Amino acid sequence: MEVDTPARRPVYAARNALNAGQLKDGIVRRSLARGDDEPVRDWLCNHFYRHLVGNFEPVRQLLTLDDARTVLGAEPLPAWLLQRFDETGQGDDQGAAPLVWIDPGQPRVLALEARLVEFLSSRQGTALQGKLERINCPQALQLWEQEHARIQLRLGQGWRQSQPAALRPAVSCASHTLFELRPDSALLRAEMAFESYVMRHCLGQFANHQRLSGGYGQHYAEGVEHGRLRVFSLRDAQGQPHITISLIVRKDGALTVDQVKGKQNRPPVARYYQDLLQCLDALGTDDHSPDDCIAIGIVRTPSGWRLLEAVSDAADQTRLVARYPQLFRRLQAPKPMVQWLVAARQPELVAQGQGQGQVGAVSYATRHLSAQGAIDGHYSTEGIAWVGMSHELAAQIKAGQGRDS
Repeated sequence: MEVDTPARRPVYAARNALNAGQLKDGIVRRSLARGDDEPVRDWLCNHFYRHLVGNFEPVRQLLTLDDARTVLGAEPLPAWLLQRFDETGQGDDQGAAPLVWIDPGQPRVLALEARLVEFLSSRQGTALQGKLERINCPQALQLWEQEHARIQLRLGQGWRQSQPAALRPAVSCASHTLFELRPDSALLRAEMAFESYVMRHCLGQFANHQRLSGGYGQHYAEGVEHGRLRVFSLRDAQGQPHITISLIVRKDGALTVDQVKGKQNRPPVARYYQDLLQCLDALGTDDHSPDDCIAIGIVRTPSGWRLLEAVSDAADQTRLVARYPQLFRRLQAPKPMVQWLVAARQPELVAQGQGQGQVGAVSYATRHLSAQGAIDGHYSTEGIAWVGMSHELAAQIKAGQGRDS
């Protein structure tokens, strides 16, 4: 299943990451939690780590000592960092490699890692398995894309009928049924191949079409067969798939939504959203909202899965924005508590959203982020718009010419 590709270079660029140790620790922790084989973990700690430090975007550029203090918070400044800046806190070494800070938990990092784990796992049992260290991260990503392009060309070859014995009804909706692909069925892989043929994604794309083994299909099939993954298909009354859902099974039994794909790895069609919400609620997943769901405006709240437009409870909004600040601008009517929360953590988001039912006190608190002048065609002072006041009248008032005689 496909995810967005960050910009990349063919080699690892010279760049310093202030939180390089945190990045590597996160890679190791997630790899151990997944149970990756040691060669896969070693590759990630080498090539993926170097790709993050040198090539990954987006990053935060640290141009001054104040920038570094902001991202480090209460952590002490290392001696080498102090030597990098002059007495004014500006960069002192013009020839030094750029200094950046990378959010280790941002969705793009995790999505890129998932893509690479999929690629590395599909090498098992191939001639490339013992040569992984010769392949750098940009090359691996290029191979992944080339293979998925070939998958698209091969999709038109052959047809597999759906295997009802490999399906277990999970949720009944108004016009669709959510089926789970049974991990204990001898026809599991054949059903995965059917799902991929109709949906045009790599879930059931096996390197050997006759034996249904190898390739990306092997990676996903083993995940289902060994209980690490559960796969569901939302189908209509004629048995045609419309959405494929994969869930990660945690060690404690908790279920995390991994991917939610429409046809050709595109977002699901909007007319299926209500059935999708019903199914996700019935599956009893944890509070994680994957990128696939966020992209179409569907999120997990304490009250269940909801469309963003329907998240109106103050507590739900607060928890949601605390975890996904970028969603603040997509809330139709953010509550005052949410506005204050965002103003404290990412005030620029509040400044960009002025005029959207914003509390006056929040507007005043973030006034320094707003340019003086017009907001939505009205004159403003300290970020507060004066409806009906022209620039000419405002200029007269400033000049003392607008007083009553």
